[in-house]
Amino acid sequence: MKPAKLHYWILGCFSMVLCCGCTSEKFLLSDSHPHAWEKLYLAHHWPVTVCKMSANDCQDPPEYWTIHGLWPNRGEECNRTWHFNVTEIKDLMSDMRCYWPDVLHSSQNCTHFWRHEWEKHGTCAATLQILNSQKKYFGKALELYQHLDLNSSLLKAGIKPGSTYYQMTAIKEALTSFYGVTLKIQCLPPEEGEKAQTIGQIEFCFSKKLELRNCTESTGGSERMQADLELGTGELSVCDDTLPTYYPSQVQSHK
Repeated sequence: MKPAKLHYWILGCFSMVLCCGCTSEKFLLSDSHPHAWEKLYLAHHWPVTVCKMSANDCQDPPEYWTIHGLWPNRGEECNRTWHFNVTEIKDLMSDMRCYWPDVLHSSQNCTHFWRHEWEKHGTCAATLQILNSQKKYFGKALELYQHLDLNSSLLKAGIKPGSTYYQMTAIKEALTSFYGVTLKIQCLPPEEGEKAQTIGQIEFCFSKKLELRNCTESTGGSERMQADLELGTGELSVCDDTLPTYYPSQVQSHK
């Protein structure tokens, strides 16, 4: 092959490679791709309610809202070869144990719970540069949690755990007023003989720029993620605005 022809042949191959790379990237980022996502849920759960729902033996659950997970609204286990490595978050360990504990297995190491969250959800969130490592993913979730300070916000609104029933509309209005967006609140429906639902989870929604946005009820959202906790005696669902709401301070039936 003559030098001139060889030169154009090489350029042609190089252009084809670039073109293929662009096509692949476009495909990966397209809305039709199964791992494409548009928003993140930062889910807080109320440990006392989690223990009430669970067949496991919860012991002394924290009486403050803790992190359930940081979840893209689409995609699960996006990279099954990217395994959890606890040494990558060793600098976060103190905050992780405090704010992101394994509520169901308080006497055990939380590593299993964190591994599950990373491998199921973190590997999908990692398509965002700001979340593209285990330290970034867990660290950013902790940062958002502390910035939102849900525990203090509820207390400032006069909403605190105890024997008092609350109207769900009042809780929603207080949180919307405080954060400027609509949150998603999930409850444990009343059991037989109970008159009130029990608050269990509050989710904040974020854009890919990690800006707060309204949460909307749509299929394929976080409802399908309840299995994360392997709950044994009930399932959370979007709270009913017409029912009184119980915000329990300890693990017991409230009838």
